Amino acid sequence: MQDVKLRARDAGASAPAPRPSALRRIGLALTPLLWLGPSLVLIAVVVLWPVAEMVRTSLLKISSSGVTLGDRGGGNYTDLFDEDDLVPVVLRTVGWVAGVVITTMVLSLAIGQLLNARFPGRRLVRWAVIVPWAASVLMTSLIWKWMLDNYSGVVNRVLLDLHLIDKPENWLAHPRGAMLWMMWVAVFVSLPFASFVILAGLQTIPEDVYEAARVDGAGPFRTYFGITLPLLRPAILIASIINVINVFNSFPIIWAMTGGGPGHATDTTTTFMYKLAFYDQNVGESAAMAVVNFLMILVMVLLYLRASRWREEVR
Repeated sequence: MQDVKLRARDAGASAPAPRPSALRRIGLALTPLLWLGPSLVLIAVVVLWPVAEMVRTSLLKISSSGVTLGDRGGGNYTDLFDEDDLVPVVLRTVGWVAGVVITTMVLSLAIGQLLNARFPGRRLVRWAVIVPWAASVLMTSLIWKWMLDNYSGVVNRVLLDLHLIDKPENWLAHPRGAMLWMMWVAVFVSLPFASFVILAGLQTIPEDVYEAARVDGAGPFRTYFGITLPLLRPAILIASIINVINVFNSFPIIWAMTGGGPGHATDTTTTFMYKLAFYDQNVGESAAMAVVNFLMILVMVLLYLRASRWREEVR
């Protein structure tokens, strides 16, 4: 009798568990959406829908008052690529982004090291560094435009007092000089964010690594390039990508300081598309320029990720 009970118990233990019903399996599969749903909806509304609307607008014929007059197919893109100023504007934009981002990252590495060091008043210095980022970009640009004024600007006054120039200069009158000054302003407002990202990266590096390097006889130069920079690669990657996107889409600096002029001589793609929409009253062509601008940003970010071999970092 006892053997029968044992065999019955063993048979029940080895029997397969009943499979959940189809509705239960669907419910289990959809459970993560309760947590991911709000984020997915936000991404769809804030990111995907504007992109889809931008592409749709680039294929339409739209009047200056915003009334849709019908489809244009690829006509807006044809008109855009026939613009004589398109190629110079695109090349200028690439140079603008590369110059600002490279200069910002080089300077932010030095500022990040400074902010990470221990010295009296460090907290006050950190607060001071973040001010240009917290201030309005438009107001910062207007202040620099006033400072560069050839009659009452402080830049001319200081250079004259130091006898570095003989007469006041109209710094924003010449396209090349104006681009250099606007790049400096873009670096000025980009430095705080990049510097604090670098600072955050520096603070994640264990002190034990530096102690081991000192025991091995590594000097400051070897320690920085052999330990600090490699361990900072994730922080540098994040700061660079965000800076590329921000500088590529930068509008207030150029518009406040030169308006993209004279003509299109200091335009980038963002100010150029604004002029297409509001000066030339061609909304569809401006939307086509926005699509091209979006694709250029994607290409530049992907090229940077490939150059930095981010996949190896993930592994």
